[in-house]
Amino acid sequence: MKIEKTVNIFNKRARFEYEILEEYEAGMVLTGTEIKSLRSSKASITESFCQFIDGELYIINMMIDEYKLGTFYNHKTKRERKLLLHKKELQKLEKKLKDAGNTVIPLKLYINDRGKAKVLIALGRGKKLFDKRESIKDRENKRNLDRILKKS
Repeated sequence: MKIEKTVNIFNKRARFEYEILEEYEAGMVLTGTEIKSLRSSKASITESFCQFIDGELYIINMMIDEYKLGTFYNHKTKRERKLLLHKKELQKLEKKLKDAGNTVIPLKLYINDRGKAKVLIALGRGKKLFDKRESIKDRENKRNLDRILKKS
């Protein structure tokens, strides 16, 4: 069973706001109307973050719009959704989160080739203001270089 349409929802601010240290792929526990809404790309992860609750990792503040054809079975748009990782990965993440300044943020929400909803999460450290200025400068230099190459 191969699904033709791919769903890729990115968190564009994450790489600007945080320095990415490690990346993990995690599954999610979703209800029926959530996955249907997700397949129609009605989700946002820009303001979301991950947090440990009772030793399990949850994604908080992720918005999945209500399914248009769902009746009273519809889900809440912003609820805590459990992330599925291996036990060793969870322990490793929890240990690294105790360091000051580290956080777990979602980078990408997608449906893999087997039809499962996955989240690419990353362990990140917040950037300082001068780091952000440097990344803006690099982005502008790259744009100018591409412009010059395109003209010639």
